[in-house]
Amino acid sequence: MSATADHADGKSGEPNMASRLGLESGWVVQELGYDEDCDDALRDAIQETTGEEFVGEDTDDVVDVVLLWFRDGDGDLVDALFDVLTDLKAGGVVWLMTPKVGRDGYVDAADVAEAAPTAGLSTTSSLTVTADWSATKLVMPKSPRVKK
Repeated sequence: MSATADHADGKSGEPNMASRLGLESGWVVQELGYDEDCDDALRDAIQETTGEEFVGEDTDDVVDVVLLWFRDGDGDLVDALFDVLTDLKAGGVVWLMTPKVGRDGYVDAADVAEAAPTAGLSTTSSLTVTADWSATKLVMPKSPRVKK
């Protein structure tokens, strides 16, 4: 692998965190909660990885991934998580992006841990993706198999 192959733009020196999110080419990503404080380098890397533009909340498509930027003060996290399930395909993933500790809008991990199961989601992993944002992977729990 070349020195630049693992970088979002080949010159920033920041690892391409989009690859750590497990995204694949052709996947449709719905972005919600975008504001001027979002990390544009990460957004660009995600679009480069998938080869697709983001779709918004008004999409008629079923999406593979929801990228939800959420800050303290953005409203109720449980409601936001319920809303993301509308367009998410079965087996899809929600990446909840929250400001890191000490940043404006920080969301406590305990709040995420409480909100996710209330919305019917399970927390599987958390990553530090940029200097200012953390990512928490949320999925629909697998249904237990019914034995006959």
